[in-house]
Parts: sequence; C-alpha cells; structure tokens
Amino acid sequence: MAKLNIIMMSFVVLVVASTCIPSLALEENEPKKLWDQCVVKISPKCALNIISQVFGNGVVSIPCCQELIQEGKECHDTLVKYIADRPSLIGNESKYLQKRDEVWAHCVSVSKALSPA
Repeated sequence: MAKLNIIMMSFVVLVVASTCIPSLALEENEPKKLWDQCVVKISPKCALNIISQVFGNGVVSIPCCQELIQEGKECHDTLVKYIADRPSLIGNESKYLQKRDEVWAHCVSVSKALSPA
C-alpha cells in the first residue's frame, strides 16, 4: 500500500509539474506534445483511479473508464509506460504493462455496453 501511495504522489507531482513547469515534466526522450495533450484529457481523480488499478488493487469506476476511452489508447499506453519506467518500478514493468492492457480492455467493454445500440 505504501508503494501505491508513492506512485500516486509521484503521478500528482508529475501532473502538477507538467502544468506549472513544463521543462520538469518530461525526460528528454519523452514525446512532450503527446504528454501535454494526454494529461489534460483526464481528470486527476480518474487518473488516480486508473493508476490505483494498474499499480495496485484498485478498480476503475465506470465514469473513469469513459474518461479513459476518451483519452485514447495511445495516451493511456504512453502515460502508464512513463510511470512504469521509474527506477523503483522498472523491475515489475511487464506486470504493469499487462495490467494497463487489462484496464484498457475492461474499459472498452464497459463503454461498448453503455453505448446506445
């Protein structure tokens, strides 16, 4: 649980840093334009909800699934990969990337179920 709290706090710091001090938000090799576009597409509450499922034991809510689908797969993949590449997490990166894909698949199925026929 402590590790999840550190991950969530790191994400919040990254989001705030990217908003307030763009040069601190990314490493040089990160696609800055995509990062800037993705971070603004999802609410902080839903971002934390998604992160808690990918990196912990949380469950993504239906409204957050809808936000995730609106954010787009490329954004979701990029942001989770960015977090999973942190030195403290890299040892479990493949597990996190698998959970990232599971969250995406779950949210796609939820969104399809909610879409009018």
